[in-house]
Amino acid sequence: MRTAVALGSNIGDRLENLRAGRKTIFDLPNVKAPILSSAVYETEPVGCEPGAGKFLNAVVEFEYEGDLARLLEQLIQIEEGLGRKRDHPQNVSRIIDVDLLYCGEQRINDERLQLPHPRLHLREFILRPLADLRPDLLLPGQKKAIRELLAEIEKYGEVIRFAEEW
Repeated sequence: MRTAVALGSNIGDRLENLRAGRKTIFDLPNVKAPILSSAVYETEPVGCEPGAGKFLNAVVEFEYEGDLARLLEQLIQIEEGLGRKRDHPQNVSRIIDVDLLYCGEQRINDERLQLPHPRLHLREFILRPLADLRPDLLLPGQKKAIRELLAEIEKYGEVIRFAEEW
């Protein structure tokens, strides 16, 4: 199934944090080609503590063959392995944030996993890099393609292309 993950970082070497997260994801046993990476975007922090630094955000897409609950656990382990603490308050600065966005046509809504990501369509910092990869993608439960959602999104500040290749 075509699967996408969003990566974000606003602490330390932000670009290196994204690279490390991406490499670890791509090394997972059930991740298969084709593997795509968006450009990296610098964005204003949304809902973070006062004085929080800007984020770098990107999206990666790949073929995934396996259990989605296991993938979620592996993504959490990647965050922890790169220094993110599980008991952090919501919407604070972080070394790495890894969010599962979608997995094929799967629609899941339980206490542990929601697919597609329930706020994906509201976040320019996800829609902008996702539009690099799949502008015409219509997610399960949506009536508009990614490019249309992006055109209508409420702006929270500048979203600047930071790096094409990473």
